[in-house]
Amino acid sequence: MGKQRVVVGEEDGNKMTGDHHWGRVVVPHVFRLVSLYLGQRDVCALLCVSASCHRQLAAHAPVCKVLDLQGRNTAGERLVAALSLLRYQNVEEINLEFAQGLQDEHLSAVKFESLQRLNLNACQKITDSGVKAVASANPHLKLFSIYWNLKVTDVAIESVVMSCKHLTALNVSGCKNITDASLQNIAKFSPGIKSLNLTRCVKLTDNGLLCLTDSCQSLEELYLYAIPGFTVRAFREFSHFRKLQLLDLCGAQNLTDEGLAPIALCKALVSLNLTWCVQITDIGLKALAQHCSLLQLLSLHGILGVSDEGLKSLSECCRNSLVTIDVHGCVKIKHRSKSDLLQLFPNLSTFQVHS
Repeated sequence: MGKQRVVVGEEDGNKMTGDHHWGRVVVPHVFRLVSLYLGQRDVCALLCVSASCHRQLAAHAPVCKVLDLQGRNTAGERLVAALSLLRYQNVEEINLEFAQGLQDEHLSAVKFESLQRLNLNACQKITDSGVKAVASANPHLKLFSIYWNLKVTDVAIESVVMSCKHLTALNVSGCKNITDASLQNIAKFSPGIKSLNLTRCVKLTDNGLLCLTDSCQSLEELYLYAIPGFTVRAFREFSHFRKLQLLDLCGAQNLTDEGLAPIALCKALVSLNLTWCVQITDIGLKALAQHCSLLQLLSLHGILGVSDEGLKSLSECCRNSLVTIDVHGCVKIKHRSKSDLLQLFPNLSTFQVHS
C-alpha cells in the first residue's frame, strides 16, 4: 500500500504534506503546547526556529506577555534591556520580586498601556519617586505589589490609587511607614478594590480602617495580619463587607466576641484566620456558626477561650463546608479520633490539635 499523504497547510498558495514538512498547522500547534512548559530563554530560541514559527508563537508565547526577573542580579539593567525589545511591546506582567540592583531610574523604562500586574516585592531601593513614576506611566495596572519596603510612604500609595483607575489588588505588606492617610486615599480613589494586604502596617488605626468599611464594599480579600491597634470600634463595621471571602486577623489582640459578631455577618467568608486573637471565646464561635455557612478554613490557633462546645456550635452551620481547622494550643479542645471528627465535619481533611 502506498504511503498516505496528508495535507496540513498552505504556503504561498502551494499545498504542503505532513510527511516531512514542518507546516504552519501541525508543528506550530505542538510548539504552542511545548512552549507553556519552557523558560523564557527556551521560548526565545523557539521563536527563532523559523519565520513561520515566530509569526504563530509571537502572540501566544508567555515571554511576550510576562517578564520575570524574580531574584535576578543586575535586574535594573536587564529590565531596561528587555523592555527595549519588540517582543515585550504588549507585556502584561512584570515580576521583579527580590530583584537585585533595581533602582528608581530603571522603572522609567516601564511604560505600557498593556501592563496590568507589577510586582516590586522586597525591592528595597525603590522609593516614593520610583513608584510615582511607574504608576503614572502605567494607568491600566490592576495589581500592584511592593511588600517589605521601608522607603515607601503614603505619597507612593496616593500616586498608585490616583493614577491606576482599574486597580483591583494592592499589597503593601510590611511597608511600616504607611499610615491612615493611605487607607483614606484607597477608599477615595479605589473604592472597587477587591484584594488588599496591609500585613504589619503597624501605624494603621481604627480611623483608617473605618474609611475602608465605609467605601470599599467590594473587598473580597483583606489581610490585617499583625496589626495590633484595631479595636471593636472598627470591627463593628465589618458587616459592610458583604463580599468578603478571606479575612486574616492573626494577632488582633483587641478583637473580642463583640467585635467578632459583626464579622460573622460577612456571610461569604470562606477563610478566616483568628490565630492569637486571645479574647475570643465560644460565644464568638457561636456567632460564626449562625451565619458563616460557607466557611472552609478556620484558624483558632493559640486561643485559650474556645472549647469543644464552640466546635459543636460550628458543626451545626459549617458541617459540610469546613475542610481545615487549626486548634493548636486550644487546651480546652480535646483529642478526637478521625471518625469522631468526621461526624462533626464530614469533609474535614486537616485538623491541627494541641499537643
